[in-house]
Amino acid sequence: MAKPTHSPLNERIKHQYFSYLRKARRRNSASVDATAKALSRFEELTGFKDFRQFHREQAVAFKRKLDEQLNQKTGVRLSRATVHSTLCALRSFFIWLADQPGFRSKISYSDADYFNLSEKDARIANARRERPGPSLQDVHHVLGIMPAQTDLERRDKALIACVLLTGVRDGALVSLKLKHISLNQGQLDQDAREVKTKFSKSFPTWFFPVGGDARRILEDWVRYLREGLGWSGIDPIFPATRMGLGPQGLFVPLGLERAHWRTAEPVRRVFRTAFDQAGLPYFPPHSIRKTLARLGEELCQSPEAFKAWSQNLGHEDVLTTFTSYGTVPPDRQAELIRSIGKAKAPTLQSPEEIFARLAALLPSAEQAGRPKG
Repeated sequence: MAKPTHSPLNERIKHQYFSYLRKARRRNSASVDATAKALSRFEELTGFKDFRQFHREQAVAFKRKLDEQLNQKTGVRLSRATVHSTLCALRSFFIWLADQPGFRSKISYSDADYFNLSEKDARIANARRERPGPSLQDVHHVLGIMPAQTDLERRDKALIACVLLTGVRDGALVSLKLKHISLNQGQLDQDAREVKTKFSKSFPTWFFPVGGDARRILEDWVRYLREGLGWSGIDPIFPATRMGLGPQGLFVPLGLERAHWRTAEPVRRVFRTAFDQAGLPYFPPHSIRKTLARLGEELCQSPEAFKAWSQNLGHEDVLTTFTSYGTVPPDRQAELIRSIGKAKAPTLQSPEEIFARLAALLPSAEQAGRPKG
């Protein structure tokens, strides 16, 4: 007898849940797809049993299976982060399911808690890891050696220059039109009505003061599209590659296609090729945002200036720039710690002097709006 490959009842309730995620929780397609994958994994373990037969032991058995499962690409065990995200998706689903008609008497909210990882594994899964970004000098070096003989080479060079000047995400980059850039103002208008920005947020970005030839490279490219090719404001800044049959009957790049790329994968290929040709490890487009955050820490002389720098990256909260992109690189961290150790030790003060200095820094009772005493 053939093993079941799906459950019609489960498919109907999953369809309702996916609709809930999209319309009520405002989740994007990638998030919904990840949840669908987690549910498929779980159903395979249970033999596609009806969700109404869910029992906490199924959750325990599923966690045990995930611990033993290997990554199909690397052949090693799944990372704690992958296991954690899978279990979180399942826990959220069964909490929602416990409130649905026909399931309330079958599933309790506490049953979903059996999908939780141990505290130790959860800390490992959520640990923040240093994601290195290239130095500003590295990116200038890449731009300096990139060829610019053909239209495709000029496009690729301008693409990296644009990311360095604006920190634009690759998903937004492929949807940019010529009307979104102002060379006179040195500004990129990331209008979410037409540009695929994160969280569909609209904001202006002025070119960051990165030095080098990045601005000239981008400006020359935009002028070439407008004046040399006669393209209009609705045409893409970074058009797709036009493919066609070459002399040997094989499909080869022939030039520019007057259309947007459908995905951001070509952007990542451009970065991979450029950094490889420069003899540097591959840094994805998003890592340039870390480069810009570090540059802001060096150049900004006031909280207001760094706030403006943060907004230019599209961050509403300046702490996002600090915590997600502004981590001090390990080599700079070592340099700072060593310099602190070599600094002249301050003269020890008495407890009375310390308390007096602290009191002077604190606001008075009147300024704090609290009664004295």
